[in-house]
Amino acid sequence: MATTTDPSPDVEESLVAEKIEHAEAPAAVEPRGPLPVRTIALGTAGSLMILISAFGAAGILVSDPVLGHGPLSWIRYGHGRMLATVVLYLGFALVVWAWIRLGRHVLAGRVGSRPVLVAAACWMGPLLISPPVFTRDVFSYLAQGALPLYGQDPYAVGPIVLGLQELVQNVHPFWQTTPAPYGPLFILLAKGIAAVAGTNMILGVILMRLALLIGLGLLLWALPGLVRHLGGNLPTTLWLAIAGPMTVVHLVGGPHNDLLMVGFLAAGTLCVLDRKHVVGILLVTLGAAVKATAAIALPFLVWVWAGHLNSTFWKNFARACAASVGIFVGAFAATTWLAGVNLGWFKALQAPAMIVNWLSIPTAVGEIVHTVVNVVIDANKSWFVNTARAIGGLLFFAIAIRQWWLSRHGGSDAVRRMAFILFAVAVLSPATLPWYLTWGFVIAAALPWQRRQLAILASAAVFLVLTYSPAGEDLLYNWPFIAGAIAVSVLAGISLLRNDPLGLFGERQELVTLPAKV
Repeated sequence: MATTTDPSPDVEESLVAEKIEHAEAPAAVEPRGPLPVRTIALGTAGSLMILISAFGAAGILVSDPVLGHGPLSWIRYGHGRMLATVVLYLGFALVVWAWIRLGRHVLAGRVGSRPVLVAAACWMGPLLISPPVFTRDVFSYLAQGALPLYGQDPYAVGPIVLGLQELVQNVHPFWQTTPAPYGPLFILLAKGIAAVAGTNMILGVILMRLALLIGLGLLLWALPGLVRHLGGNLPTTLWLAIAGPMTVVHLVGGPHNDLLMVGFLAAGTLCVLDRKHVVGILLVTLGAAVKATAAIALPFLVWVWAGHLNSTFWKNFARACAASVGIFVGAFAATTWLAGVNLGWFKALQAPAMIVNWLSIPTAVGEIVHTVVNVVIDANKSWFVNTARAIGGLLFFAIAIRQWWLSRHGGSDAVRRMAFILFAVAVLSPATLPWYLTWGFVIAAALPWQRRQLAILASAAVFLVLTYSPAGEDLLYNWPFIAGAIAVSVLAGISLLRNDPLGLFGERQELVTLPAKV
């Protein structure tokens, strides 16, 4: 097999198109070549650019103690903020470029899991101390955690009742009067962080990120086992689920509590597959105590547990179901008691439905139908959107029931169908936010993927970050911007499979060493 004179795994753009498309599958024993240093450095430089520019373009504090009214405060306003925004997008472009280059190395089988994890750590590191990027949700988390500290019920009132300017003024107006839609475990976590940070929002954001890294740790522990059960390739899985922009920028850079939820979900799923049923159901229950979505996985994991038992079909199901319900009720009740809250959060789950965007398929259908009808008659858009959402709910229910029943033989098939349903609930819900797509994705990442499928996933990951502004505002109805975001995202996906798809580097191409069969 041909090799280059330069054995470095970071050759210019890594692969020619033919080599990528027809490269052999990575060997069972992971390669132990040198780190792709230039690729890692490229992404790290991009992450540092995001960190620096975030002080002017991202989710900055209303009263900023870092820049304040000092000589650098100009980046928070006017042309300075515009410049910071441009720099932030350039930094994000470098992170994406580095991620695609790293993906080429992974597809060529020339780097294993360790370089992917090193790259992810380098890219996440600067964002641990950054202002929130592409969201302001973390300020809501801190304010909702402060509510019980002041004797308020976070499931009955919004942060506005606190009257604490330092906390409330940084919360997005939508959430200032909205009760928390999160479970008791997350309220307990947010309460502890709020107790330590007080009104110091910078400390609170950093502590929240560090606490949510528990979910990242659980993911890192669970993914190798999930790959073993689901048949994927570990470096590819880590490249998708850990080093990808959805995790680096959205879940960590945001940050979003979905990171903690999916960590519990992945770890619990692995435990059930490994016949550690009680621990697995307990972990998934803890995930549901962060965000209710994790509970959707439990009926599928009941089938996995039942498949491990040695009796008749219905006896196995009854035993696994009864045990799972008992664990869920007991653990959830204990968590609720420890948090000092009640079950009022179930009503608060309706709050995200007030968000309207076309990432939700039913919402998009309702808006399109309204647009067409509105050409003829003046109609209320909410009628169309609410009707489409109701139909979407029924459709999801039908799909979920069917997939659950088809999962009755348990095993990895039940987990694959579970991942599909977690994706379905994200896109068929009344409201869909970009990071919701990680719910099923972290499980699906452990499946085997074709190269063209990976290109589609890469495009989707880039696009989902770009749907919100660095300051956390919805850009989905800014059609010129969205057109540009789609073009950039498609280019990222194509670049995973083809060297220099725009022909910017002339005819120069270099071959790389491909893995030998073992």
